Amino acid sequence: MIQARARPCCIELSDSSHLVTNPRTARVSGARRSSRRTPLTLDLVLLAFREGEIQVLVAGDPEGGRARRELPWVAYDGTEPLDVAARQAAREALTVPPAWLEQAGAFDSRKRHPSDAALSLSFVGLIPESDATTDSRYIWVDLDSAGALATRQRAMLEGALTMLRDRLDFEPLAFRLLPSAFTLSELQQIYEQLLGHALHKASFRRALQSAELVQPLNEYRSEGRGRPAQLFRYAPRPRRSAPRSARFELLERG
Repeated sequence: MIQARARPCCIELSDSSHLVTNPRTARVSGARRSSRRTPLTLDLVLLAFREGEIQVLVAGDPEGGRARRELPWVAYDGTEPLDVAARQAAREALTVPPAWLEQAGAFDSRKRHPSDAALSLSFVGLIPESDATTDSRYIWVDLDSAGALATRQRAMLEGALTMLRDRLDFEPLAFRLLPSAFTLSELQQIYEQLLGHALHKASFRRALQSAELVQPLNEYRSEGRGRPAQLFRYAPRPRRSAPRSARFELLERG
């Protein structure tokens, strides 16, 4: 599991104010280069839970080669608000909008970017498996198989995972990676992969029940040998006070 600390996501654009007044947002493929240096890029760390693994979307070799992979990115010149431009770029890469998308960090020229941009803003997006289709330029790969990302984009991936891990117990982020009906084993796998360690099964389910985050369905799914697993849906019980959090990171298997 990749471990990192996220860099602060707040930036100052006062020295580049022309970037937010130009009449056009230039869109580029994550796999294409330009002879002119791009002043600012929006980079996307798009994650999905597929085949039991959290995977990231990259431009690269569909046959499995690890060289010259890139996160999706677009050149930005300020016509649209940042979040609108990032969501549109995500839609183009995925063919559908992500379930959740948020700015994660700002990265400068001290780390290399595929475009040689002076500044990059990263956004992290979560996509349910049922929506994890892509433009033909991109493929889904396991986190440990992301390949030779440029150093700035590698830092973006690590920072995005740290951001998710830090907020996992206080926001329903893990559920954004799941379809509307899921098994508790699938939910636990997502928590374990984001936290970077195994969780005790019984303790995880007790914490989940205590937090009142899920509701059982009268539906079942076969998961190999043994009894079919019951399906659940995300249905937090309404509370007058602040929602109760579940500190799953404290449940590491001893």
